[in-house]
Amino acid sequence: MKYFLQKNKENMSRSIFAYILFGCFVFLAACGQTPEPEAEKKSFSETTVASVQDLTPVAGGRLTEPLLAEPINLISALSSDSASHAVADKIFVSPLKYNKDIELVPEAAEYFEVLNDGKLLKFKLREDIRWFDGKPLTAEDVEFTYKMMIDPETPTAYASDYLNVKEFKLTGEYSFEVIYDKSFARSLITWAHHILPKHLLENENLRQTKYSRAPIGAGPYKLKEWIPGQRLILEANEDYFEGRPYIDEIVYRIIPDTSTQFMELKTGSLDDMALTPQQYLFQTKGGSWAKDFQKFKYLSFAYTYLGFNMESVFFKDVRVRRAISYAIDKEEIVKGVLLGLGQPASGPYKPGTWVYNDTLVPYGYQPEKAVELLRQAGWADTDGDGIIDREGVPFSFMILTNQGNSLRIKAATIIQNRLKDVGIDVQIRTVEWAAFIKEFIDKGKFDATILGWNILQDPDIYDVWHSSKAVAGGLNFVKFKNSELDELLEKGRTTLEQAKRKIMYDRIQEIMHEEQPYCFLYVPMALPIYQSRIKGLKIAPAGLGYNADRWWIPTASQKKLRIQQ
Repeated sequence: MKYFLQKNKENMSRSIFAYILFGCFVFLAACGQTPEPEAEKKSFSETTVASVQDLTPVAGGRLTEPLLAEPINLISALSSDSASHAVADKIFVSPLKYNKDIELVPEAAEYFEVLNDGKLLKFKLREDIRWFDGKPLTAEDVEFTYKMMIDPETPTAYASDYLNVKEFKLTGEYSFEVIYDKSFARSLITWAHHILPKHLLENENLRQTKYSRAPIGAGPYKLKEWIPGQRLILEANEDYFEGRPYIDEIVYRIIPDTSTQFMELKTGSLDDMALTPQQYLFQTKGGSWAKDFQKFKYLSFAYTYLGFNMESVFFKDVRVRRAISYAIDKEEIVKGVLLGLGQPASGPYKPGTWVYNDTLVPYGYQPEKAVELLRQAGWADTDGDGIIDREGVPFSFMILTNQGNSLRIKAATIIQNRLKDVGIDVQIRTVEWAAFIKEFIDKGKFDATILGWNILQDPDIYDVWHSSKAVAGGLNFVKFKNSELDELLEKGRTTLEQAKRKIMYDRIQEIMHEEQPYCFLYVPMALPIYQSRIKGLKIAPAGLGYNADRWWIPTASQKKLRIQQ
């Protein structure tokens, strides 16, 4: 079957590719899209949008957005944080991308074909795409990107998808074929990753290249300025092949605190942010808010978890991990932290989707059972100080999380109090994002961490959970290893039939439920808010950002905001 480029730009989205959660991003299912649950359909309509006259889109203006953390690397293949991917996604293009209905469609490709039961992919690229330096984007750039991704010297966490390719074959200046020796469920998703410029990067040391902070792409925006610790400014690409974006500039201000972001939003220095539940429910109500802002609410494609380092002396015993899950009241966290705007999580998938295993019995809040499991594992308060111990070692560990995320910090505090009730001493430490990842997570220097992952539309979670990824800098940074899980993950990504995959991923969730390498905490509601002057926002199954290139600002509202120093 041949798939052609769609001409309706409003139905197109930029490629979305971020793993560690700061914002909410979505991915396409490789084996067919199931309808969104009715509850989710209803949530899409739960918006408060100021009534405005229907105006024709115009070019101009500046959109100012916050980032909780500074991007680490704008070559997205070399980074795993969502700040890097959010910015890079405006700069680079991919052969394929996702539309508003979370379907894979051509982007840099003019069309593509899926043949031989998915073992052969044929791509024809558009011939009108230029890198920012004027050079044409060709199939050699895609080939270079592929070879870079499979090079063991490339410091990327995303090589596994490309390693499943048997052969990459150039068939013309703007065409190529990808051959697999067996079915691979993520074959198309692999080609929704950013294309990199061969002529600039082929002789570069990717660990030190200047292009990680001064990228040359072919997307809708170019990097104009980057002042570390303060801001990044992107400017519209006048030669963008899908048509110049309406908004002239996007300013990303690095503001690692949601309270500060909210103050800036109220003064007009920011155009949008992700609200906290407190801000959504109590601080953005009333006439002026309804007039000047647009609020949205929908169940996010993300979850938050407490991850245990399997190499820590405290968490090697599964009875201890289960005990902690019994000692934590997830409903208390949903009510106390999310104010009801979310639901408890039980695994790595979004409730209501086809892959979600709804037969698992939640651990529930059972502190007595937690105490008994800890006792069975050899932990008891032998000296009467209120802290359980084993062989003279008190059960005292630290939860590490990132600065600026008030929800995670509040969740950590509730967990700290609940674990104290069963005799476990918990300390909490927050660290600036870049240092948090590089110095602690990547190096495995933590006892436990509260973090979040995006929930992918395709259920393949090989990169996060396979034993081969339990290495320094790998995404399986909790170092969980399970041979049955490995086998299921391998089979799951080479099986195309949804019914068969369902059986495999149900068992994967059962293993995680039994082993508790994470205590899955909650799935939050996404609560974005935008100034009413930003037009063109339309909610869809993909969320909000799918049509960001088509957002616009009326001429009368195109005030040149003073950039905060």
